[in-house]
Amino acid sequence: MTASSAALHPAVLVVCGPAASGKSSIAQALADEFGFQYIEGDSHHPQSSIDKMSAGIPLSDDDRWDWLVGLRKLAKKDLLAGHRGVVVSCSALKHAYRDVIRVLTDEQPGVLLRFVYLKVSPEVLLARIQSRSGHFMKDSMLKSQLDSLEEPLTGETDVITVDADVGLSDVTNNVIASVRASTTTR
Repeated sequence: MTASSAALHPAVLVVCGPAASGKSSIAQALADEFGFQYIEGDSHHPQSSIDKMSAGIPLSDDDRWDWLVGLRKLAKKDLLAGHRGVVVSCSALKHAYRDVIRVLTDEQPGVLLRFVYLKVSPEVLLARIQSRSGHFMKDSMLKSQLDSLEEPLTGETDVITVDADVGLSDVTNNVIASVRASTTTR
C-alpha cells in the first residue's frame, strides 16, 4: 500500500467488463496496491447460474439481480467491519446493474464508489476465452455478453474506462494511475 492510497478511504472499486476482460487480475492488483479487501464476483454466483453458464445458457436479468445485491451487501459488510476499502470484480454489463451497486453510496454515505470498466475488443476477448481452461464461461457465451453490454455513458461520472486490449501489466499500471487520478477529484 502506498501513501497516496490514504485518499481512497473508505472506497469501493468495482472492476467490470465482459468475460475475459481481465477483471479478476486487475481487481486483485488494485486490492494489493491499496490494501483493500477483494471480492471475486464469480465465486458468489449461485450454483444454478454457474450450471446455466456452463451449459452455454446466458444469464437473464432475473439471474443477476440477487447476485448483484449480494455483492453490494458483501462490500458494505467489509466496510462496516472496518476495512479501508473493497475491490469487487463483476461484469456489471448494464447501466441498471451498475445502479444496483450504486445504492451502496446511499446506504454508506461518504463512501467513494468507482467503477473501472475494462474496454476490450471482441476479437481479443474471444482469443482470451479460448486460451483459458476450467472456467465456466465458454466462448459461445461471448456474443450474449456483448449483446447485453451497455458501455458506460458520459453521464456515469463514477466510471473510469480503461483500454484493456493491451498487456496485463500495462492495463494494471493504467488502472492504478486512473484510480488515483479520479480520487483526487472526489
